[in-house]
Amino acid sequence: MPTALAWYRRLLTTAGCLAAGVGGGVLLLLWGSPLWSGIWAALALVVAAALWFLAGLFQRSWGYAEASAELYLTYGVLVRQLVVVPYGRMQVVDVTADLLEQALGIATVRVRTAASTADTRVVGLPLADAVQLRDRLAARSESFSTGL
Repeated sequence: MPTALAWYRRLLTTAGCLAAGVGGGVLLLLWGSPLWSGIWAALALVVAAALWFLAGLFQRSWGYAEASAELYLTYGVLVRQLVVVPYGRMQVVDVTADLLEQALGIATVRVRTAASTADTRVVGLPLADAVQLRDRLAARSESFSTGL
């Protein structure tokens, strides 16, 4: 399911754009003119189309690697980021999946560390892979524990 994350993002952003487009269009129609309402609806469609396209890029931008002493995570479409999380700093590793993620068969592995700014997540993994990654990271974090 390599594209399940892209579909997840597409469905979320389309629902948000639909709600904003309809809600804003109705309010503008009541308080303004049909012209402004139509402009708002057209703008919502343009934003939805752009986010639909960017969802595929977003899905392809995520990656992670498990090294001997740390977890590497890279992501970002416009600004690429590389996050390095030492196994010894990991405090909590859990798997989460909202209703839409469950319907698509994907999950998110969330890693919480001693520094709140270093919390990270691995998104869009099939549920079985997410559970295996959580177990591996939890085992490695125990063996590399720094005793904080």
